[in-house]
Amino acid sequence: MSEYNGEIRKMMIILSKATIENVYAAFVLANGARMEGIESEIFFTFFGLEAIHNKKLEHLHVATVGNPAMHMPTMLGGLPGMEAFATYMMKKEMDKLDMPGVREFLDIMVASGVKLWACKLAMDMFHYKKEDMYSDITEVIPVGDFYKQSAGLGTHMLFI
Repeated sequence: MSEYNGEIRKMMIILSKATIENVYAAFVLANGARMEGIESEIFFTFFGLEAIHNKKLEHLHVATVGNPAMHMPTMLGGLPGMEAFATYMMKKEMDKLDMPGVREFLDIMVASGVKLWACKLAMDMFHYKKEDMYSDITEVIPVGDFYKQSAGLGTHMLFI
């Protein structure tokens, strides 16, 4: 075994919210790790499961309420149509950069070796079945198994 020199060997990303900005942050980081030869895994829990739910993954939105990066008062962000407008504008900018859609991005990540885990507790809590989810998720696992996947020197864990 080689001596550990501090390099990142594995990225373990926990995605708990399925807003467009969170999903794409997690996907870009996971895919970028693979492009650098780093193992990469995403654990989808609670509302993050919507990013791999077949009926929801293409209908994600930008969070306009309680998002300080929107630079608008909370009351304005909650007005009817603001979330739809912000989502439209974000998707328009992403299209200019030729960003893949959520399902295509999942396909790209799986093809590059990213492992996708669904949280068993959250799946049970929301009454989701594995067949409701993106077909290439690695497995539905309890959080303890995700921690076992995280073992080893050079593993970094990131919560989004």
